[in-house]
Amino acid sequence: MTNKVIHAIYNDDDVLMDAVKQTRAAHHHIEEVYTPFPVHGLDKAMGLAPTRIAIASFLYGLVGLSVATAMMRFIMIVDWPQDIGGKPSFSYIDNMPAFVPIMFEMTVFFAAHLMVITFYMRSKLWPFKKAENPDVRTTDDHFLMEVGVHGNEEDMVSFFKSTGAVEVKVIEKH
Repeated sequence: MTNKVIHAIYNDDDVLMDAVKQTRAAHHHIEEVYTPFPVHGLDKAMGLAPTRIAIASFLYGLVGLSVATAMMRFIMIVDWPQDIGGKPSFSYIDNMPAFVPIMFEMTVFFAAHLMVITFYMRSKLWPFKKAENPDVRTTDDHFLMEVGVHGNEEDMVSFFKSTGAVEVKVIEKH
């Protein structure tokens, strides 16, 4: 199935922000916006839902803390208890203050690494994946807004030209 999209190209991020707000006010669906650098407030202007990465990070940290606790209990108490400096390892609670740095490090390690893996999977960034950038200029100094064509194509093209776009193209997207 093919459908048409409009590629409106801008050369200033402030003009892009105003165009996104006008486009949303005109009830056009913005498919994607490609920018050469992060534009502060663009996600809110596009009406995107807030990210849940903080919740995922907390859960990943809990997994790391659990793995660290289980690992240290098994290694230092169950499998190979040692008498270090006259302090025998009879229970995990007695030795927990010595394990706090390890628990902290494992929490941070799991949270950081699992968040990166989640980001790559969510973004569908696989190794050797071809870039999906529709216009090479968006990696340098231009901004591209991709909007689905629903209705009169000529009216939409004139609308995007009136928002300050330096170039407007209608493309068949597969």
